[in-house]
Amino acid sequence: MSRTVHCAKLGIDAEGLDFAPWPGPLGQRIYAEISKPAWQQWLTHQTMLINEYRLNPLDPKSRQFLGGEMEKFLFGGDAKKPEGYVAPDAQS
Repeated sequence: MSRTVHCAKLGIDAEGLDFAPWPGPLGQRIYAEISKPAWQQWLTHQTMLINEYRLNPLDPKSRQFLGGEMEKFLFGGDAKKPEGYVAPDAQS
């Protein structure tokens, strides 16, 4: 059975996540306040960050960076794309 949350990212009521996707208080906040569609947007953004910055998700410094960017992206901070980033759709 799915649950509904008022999504802090999208500002709508939508299906909530099935479990906390990150450890600790941030993971609990995401579980309580972020919808599945917003989480999918984050996963796309995270993939771009990992690829552009060549991050290793197993490296503690990379995980710390991604955690900070995740919080900014989902809760209204200043989440930016890497300098010079061109989306694949925009390339000709």
